[in-house]
Amino acid sequence: MRVEWFEWDGAEKTATRARRWAEAEALEEITATINKIETDVRMRGDEAVLELTNRFDATERPISALRVDRGELAAALTSLDPQLRRSLELAAANIRQVAEAQVDSRLGAIQLPQGQTVTLREVPFASAGVYGPGGRAAYPSSVLMCAIPAQVAGVGQLAVASPPDRSGRVHPVVLAAAALCEIDDVYAMGGAQAIFALAHGTQTVKRCAAVVGPGNNWVQEAKKKVFGFAGIDSYAGPSELMLVADGSTNPRWAALDLRAQAEHGSGGPLLIAAVEKDVLDAIVEATESASEPMIDGEDSLLAVVQLPQLEHAVELANAYSPEHLELSFDEAAGLAKHITTAGCVFVGRHSATAFGDYAAGSNHVLPTLGAGRFSGPLGPDVFRRKIATVEVPPEAAAKLAPHVDTIARAEGFPVHGESAMIRARDSK
Repeated sequence: MRVEWFEWDGAEKTATRARRWAEAEALEEITATINKIETDVRMRGDEAVLELTNRFDATERPISALRVDRGELAAALTSLDPQLRRSLELAAANIRQVAEAQVDSRLGAIQLPQGQTVTLREVPFASAGVYGPGGRAAYPSSVLMCAIPAQVAGVGQLAVASPPDRSGRVHPVVLAAAALCEIDDVYAMGGAQAIFALAHGTQTVKRCAAVVGPGNNWVQEAKKKVFGFAGIDSYAGPSELMLVADGSTNPRWAALDLRAQAEHGSGGPLLIAAVEKDVLDAIVEATESASEPMIDGEDSLLAVVQLPQLEHAVELANAYSPEHLELSFDEAAGLAKHITTAGCVFVGRHSATAFGDYAAGSNHVLPTLGAGRFSGPLGPDVFRRKIATVEVPPEAAAKLAPHVDTIARAEGFPVHGESAMIRARDSK
């Protein structure tokens, strides 16, 4: 793990320097290739998606069809290890309970003084596509995190895309999670081509109203590219963790939390902050000397910041906007309420990010790269939109029309005004 110490230079400057240092991939280069992939998928559909999937994923045994047979999903769930199934079912129940608590579809009618009624209601998207990451690992948890809020929101048609392994098969645990969520449409495709297929549709893949889910920067840049053709959740790229410590922090626990997020790959930045240098030294030493093997992430980037005071952790966190923020010390609740930009805040020494990654009930699809400044966790609201219904009876039209006419003419749109006035003059 590569470690870099940053001197305190104010929250904004320190956060900016740390984030720039930790950006491992040049997004400009990714974007150029992304544009070519999108054009290819839109022009050639299934043929392009299959070709790209076989080139990048199913390298040993190319696949000939994108859709995974429903029988394979059912078989994956049936053959799942019983303890793993119980754990997934527990996680699913917690995720569903938290998601259901977020839904309020009874917005109701508003009666206004002139007599008109404006009714606000929410409706779910007709369809949504879920990206279940693959490659270095299987992510059944991401299927649960995306599919369950979509179902709670009332989405009608739900599809999952996940890259196949080298032998051309989607991981059985991912298929089992899809079956657990009763999802019928699962596609063996990954990367940017999967996002474009879900957003634009192909001969096999139905076009989706929204495309959501975590993934690497290639996946997230593709999601940005399709916004406008489809809704997206947020920029949910490589995993990030900022950990704030003090003398009560257990260095061994903190080291495991940092290495746990590094397991997702070296693309996501890690940051630790504390007032006491000896606390920082202990965590860095524990992180570097840990014996737990990781699938990937040994080359991860760890930024270390010594704070003037513990209260400055709030300023740094709000400027840095981490995906995950651990306040891993006693009496952390007082600082937590002042955090405004983190994707998810874990309060207290026992609140490891790993709980939120799997089974606490909160959603692990969170904004990265500073996107927490304007977006938050994936939830049912991502899959729902508000509709306003306006009813203007004759008496309300008579009262409103002169005001509409005045404003419209001021804007240079007299026909707008006449459209309202004619209803005031002639109510028949």
